[in-house]
Amino acid sequence: MRTKDMRRSVAALAALTMAGACTAQGIEVHGGQRQPVRVDVTGTPSGTASAPASGGPKQDDGDSDGSDGSGDDKGTRETAPTNPPPTPTPPPAPTPAPVLWSQGDEGLDVRELQARLRQVAWLFAGPTGTYDELTVRAVKGFQGKRGLPRTGKTDSVTWARLLNMTREPGKWDLYAYGGQPAASPDPRCLTGRVLCISKTSRTLRWMVDGRTLTTVEVRFGSEYTPTREGVFSVYFKSRDHWSTLYDTPMPYAMFFSGGQAVHYSSDFAARGYYGASHGCVNVRDEAAIAQLFAQVRNGDKVVVYW
Repeated sequence: MRTKDMRRSVAALAALTMAGACTAQGIEVHGGQRQPVRVDVTGTPSGTASAPASGGPKQDDGDSDGSDGSGDDKGTRETAPTNPPPTPTPPPAPTPAPVLWSQGDEGLDVRELQARLRQVAWLFAGPTGTYDELTVRAVKGFQGKRGLPRTGKTDSVTWARLLNMTREPGKWDLYAYGGQPAASPDPRCLTGRVLCISKTSRTLRWMVDGRTLTTVEVRFGSEYTPTREGVFSVYFKSRDHWSTLYDTPMPYAMFFSGGQAVHYSSDFAARGYYGASHGCVNVRDEAAIAQLFAQVRNGDKVVVYW
């Protein structure tokens, strides 16, 4: 190589060596002039890209699903799904109490129900032994007063409450308005034409030769004015009789013993057995006694017995 060419090569090599040294010290050579270069703490010149060293810490670019535990993941962190609280099951509806009696039923049990309703002043008629509209109203009133469903039907709950508030009705309570079967006729009633009157069943049979033609309910005198017992005969009939002794009407009167007679009584029709006569035999069915009055003759037998 020629000496001149060797000098150029040495000079070029020296320039490259100096450029590298200056760059390391923050000096960059451009066109033979040194320029300062800003160097960051990592030694990488500003404005130049530098890939992270292999195995170095990964920088968070905002798209990571990880979290440093500071709670600044801005909702990007997924949470485990949770089950919603179970919907409470409503309690089953209470089972209605069984119905014992309702409108249209008949019998002794209904009669007792009516007698007990009378004791607590929810019923003022009867007992009749028939679960009628008046009984329905009385039961509804009793139920409503005690916070029970106002059905008008007597269920086991209503009946238990009524039992706790009342006493057991007696025979006359149960048949205060009649309905008791007629007693068997007295043997003295089996012949001829007879008004056969039983104090036990409080009934009057109109009998001809042992055959019953009519049966009506009757009421008697009180313990202070009792109806006489025995065998009598009709001695006087008065269609529109008026009692001068008690100043009261006695229609369809058929006298059999002194001032005692079989006759219609409006008081008996209104009050039932909660009243009493002054010794007469009261009949409350006006239509029935009107027919009876037309059939009975003076001299017909009257038998009053227990």
